[in-house]
Amino acid sequence: MDIASLVGFLLGIGIIVAAIATGGDVMLFVNMPSLLIVIGGTFGVTLMRIPLADFLRSFGILMKAFLNKKEDPVKLIEDAVRLADVARKNGLLALEGENVSNEFMQKGISLCVDGHEPAFVKRMLQQDIDLMVSRNEVGQDMWKGVGDLAPAMGMIGTLVGLVQMLANMSDPASIGPAMAVALLTTLYGAMVANCFALPMVDKLAYVLIYEKANKDLILDTITGIQEGMNPKVLEALLYSYISEKKRKTGD
Repeated sequence: MDIASLVGFLLGIGIIVAAIATGGDVMLFVNMPSLLIVIGGTFGVTLMRIPLADFLRSFGILMKAFLNKKEDPVKLIEDAVRLADVARKNGLLALEGENVSNEFMQKGISLCVDGHEPAFVKRMLQQDIDLMVSRNEVGQDMWKGVGDLAPAMGMIGTLVGLVQMLANMSDPASIGPAMAVALLTTLYGAMVANCFALPMVDKLAYVLIYEKANKDLILDTITGIQEGMNPKVLEALLYSYISEKKRKTGD
């Protein structure tokens, strides 16, 4: 689990709720019509922008912001060097019984063991990377749309509340609820966009960069193994993917 995403979200919402609580009753800021306009309106209009399948898939992609598993690239490099050493000494078929924890690397090794040409293996793995990037970018675009539309729906709710208020100025009892709709929809729209949707887009972009870098590393690993590259040379090549602080002393 990505603790930073969870803590950041709870901290952001918690500070706002705490500020509201110090000034009076928190329930004054709960208004169902406002929530329906912002939440329902935002997702309804968002659904108009993209196909239903992509809309639903975007919720799964969103979970990567909280549940992404950051695999250590150093561990991947250690596995790569070990596999390259086995292949160089005993041939590609010797890799069949090797333990590989990363699924993407295991797929590449399986393609090698099956005897496919290096160009075909590289094309297959590159296609997987490209499709992963495409799916994640669709998810990011969907949540960016939510971040853009939520404040707009808040403004629409404000206009609705103002119209209701102005239409019933003769009835003092109706002015309060209408003003609540007018003001709280703007607040809800700003919170949905700035406390959730837009930060999640940035986090998903970061997760995508990290995942793509690891998969590019694995792609170079498989290419190097098929080319019979010296394990030490392959190790030096792969260490270019990580920061100097994480590199082995003396490499």
